[in-house]
Amino acid sequence: MYIQYNMSKLLIVGTVAFDAIETPFGQTDKILGGAATYISLSAAQFGVSSGIVSVVGGDFPKEYLAKLNTKNINTDGVEIIEDGKTFFWSGKYHNDLNTRDTLITDLNVLADFNPVVPKEYANTDFLMLGNLHPAVQMGVINQIPNRPKLVVLDTMNFWMDNALDELMEVIAKIDVITINDEEARQLSGEYSLVRAAQKIHKMGPKYVVIKKGEHGALLFNNGDVFFAPALPLEEVFDPTGAGDTFAGGFIGYLAKTQDISFENMKRAVISGSNLASFCVEKFGTERMEDLTTKEIEERLLQFKQLTQFEIELG
Repeated sequence: MYIQYNMSKLLIVGTVAFDAIETPFGQTDKILGGAATYISLSAAQFGVSSGIVSVVGGDFPKEYLAKLNTKNINTDGVEIIEDGKTFFWSGKYHNDLNTRDTLITDLNVLADFNPVVPKEYANTDFLMLGNLHPAVQMGVINQIPNRPKLVVLDTMNFWMDNALDELMEVIAKIDVITINDEEARQLSGEYSLVRAAQKIHKMGPKYVVIKKGEHGALLFNNGDVFFAPALPLEEVFDPTGAGDTFAGGFIGYLAKTQDISFENMKRAVISGSNLASFCVEKFGTERMEDLTTKEIEERLLQFKQLTQFEIELG
């Protein structure tokens, strides 16, 4: 981890949860998971002061929260409902690891979650709205008196199917949306991702980030386009938290540099892709917990070598 902490505050809203995962390489019992967990562990690599708004049950081990605290992640905004159970998701990945079947989704305490932003983070500089019900995301936006420097939203097709009106209200209030290619097509009604991004721009976001899994990510802003490849990996064990790790790396880099220009967002996309490439190497959050600065920088160099070339024109 970077030792030097700067003054940027990052507020992360999302699930802190249990996952049980099965892939062609093995399976786990209940392990630490959730969007806010992956986002915060990823953003922590940049030395920003981050806080989580979430909810867990009395069954959630206190040592998991302590583990996050050691990474300079504030968990005061994680509500603990002692007589409730923590959100639980179980999934099984197919051989290509691009498709999966959801086996169990137990909302538990998440079903009645009413987010409360800690006073310390009410004037946050950067806000990351992880994948949750749009009403919860809006509930957080409404508790922040001064608009943050940047608001990033992650969402999924489930909310497009079941809470579209509420989702559209939230999308109108954000700066950046991160979704995958399938979700971008559904939200826009366009097959071309260029046209999809144009339509989504008109809904509110200045920047559209479309994640394409093992095929990288696209960044759109008013006609400008940037493509970041995914690093070809020898081994992929578990892609569960890759998208959230990408989002955490993206906003973590922006919060560290405090520069939200298109040029710097290109670097943020690369930073997110870089960290996501580590996340998939082990089950759950294991890889993100023991990641070193040296490893991050070495792989960043691989990204640079992968994308740099010289060619003579004319």
